[in-house]
Amino acid sequence: MNKILAPSILSADFKVLGEQIRTTYEHGAEFLHFDVMDGLFVPSISFGMPVLKSIQGVAEQVMDVHLMITEPIRYIEEFQKAGADFLTVHLEACEDIKATIDKIHACGMKAGVSIKPNTPVEQLLPIIDQAEMFLIMSVEPGFGGQAFLPESLDKIRALKAMLKERNLTALIEVDGGIYQSNVREVLDAGVDVVVAGSAVFKGEIVNNVEGFVEIFKEYE
Repeated sequence: MNKILAPSILSADFKVLGEQIRTTYEHGAEFLHFDVMDGLFVPSISFGMPVLKSIQGVAEQVMDVHLMITEPIRYIEEFQKAGADFLTVHLEACEDIKATIDKIHACGMKAGVSIKPNTPVEQLLPIIDQAEMFLIMSVEPGFGGQAFLPESLDKIRALKAMLKERNLTALIEVDGGIYQSNVREVLDAGVDVVVAGSAVFKGEIVNNVEGFVEIFKEYE
């Protein structure tokens, strides 16, 4: 399986958002990461359905929507209508994670489940065969620009082993503090999808995206 880059538009310049999205797509970024924060589950507030809907059709990327919100089951239908392809929710934010995953699937989307840095990866075991993607947060969710937490590598390796042991093909995604200088560490640990915000949108976007893609080719 090829490795996938998912630029996080949380770090984009919203004055030229459409242009930047197209640039990432044209130079090899297959996913687009969309962070939704509610000010409750995480301290920050970002954006929601209207912004997601406004970028539909700008590029042909997979819309990878990450809900950092309390009880996301309330908004699943709205995010499907707004254009989400993958809808990732936090294990810690759901009273009934299985019902939440079921509703995501019922709405025709692929389900992702994320965990914070302090949540043991073993807590994913009850739903390990129910989601199409698992997101390991390698920083505390809610703020961009944080440094990568090295202990995330052990969690990625453990998750990879859990999936392999059960012959499961769910994607492993990592988000937080990833740059070209350290991306090989997470790829070696077993990551499939790399979320990058500042590392894509700060500086020359074309060079940034193509740099990641060149590294990914080493893993084909």
